[in-house]
Amino acid sequence: MPVAQCHGFRRFLMTAFTNREFITVVTMALQQNGTASKMPKHNGETSSRHPSVNRNGEIERDQAERFTFTSEPTLEDIRRMQAEFTDERNWNQFHQPRNLLLALVGEVGEVSELFQWRGEVAEGLPDWTEPEREHLAQELSDVLIYLVELAEKCHVDLPQAVLRKMALNRLKYPASKVHGSAKKYTEYKD
Repeated sequence: MPVAQCHGFRRFLMTAFTNREFITVVTMALQQNGTASKMPKHNGETSSRHPSVNRNGEIERDQAERFTFTSEPTLEDIRRMQAEFTDERNWNQFHQPRNLLLALVGEVGEVSELFQWRGEVAEGLPDWTEPEREHLAQELSDVLIYLVELAEKCHVDLPQAVLRKMALNRLKYPASKVHGSAKKYTEYKD
């Protein structure tokens, strides 16, 4: 089954069930499959304190106040789960780099639609309903799944690539030069 046809089935499930029913159905399926025990029991957490604002009107946060992800599943866990999913359906013939990239771009478009016409959206999405947040979580999950699978098909060790890229970014954007500025690295003078 081509990647594009997968989206229609997911949309059918989302319209056929309420979010709570959908989550219940997925959880039951995962439990029958034996996968549910590997899933995190809670979402990431943040501090209940409100961030302070400095004299320039910028939000100041210490590390303890930042949102954090749960530790599982890892990117490798996600890669393995998606590989099993596609293998079980004989979809690898369709999940080649070009197709995965196009599917990824399509999913990014779906995330964009959720933000379209809203103006600026505050961190934490305080004005969003729970169904809107769940919809965003599902679309972001699609983006991540396709990104991880694309990296796998291109033989890019994504966690190691991120470490190299972050080191490069630190060289290109030294905090002492760029603090509080949004200029591109080529605009900074030594």
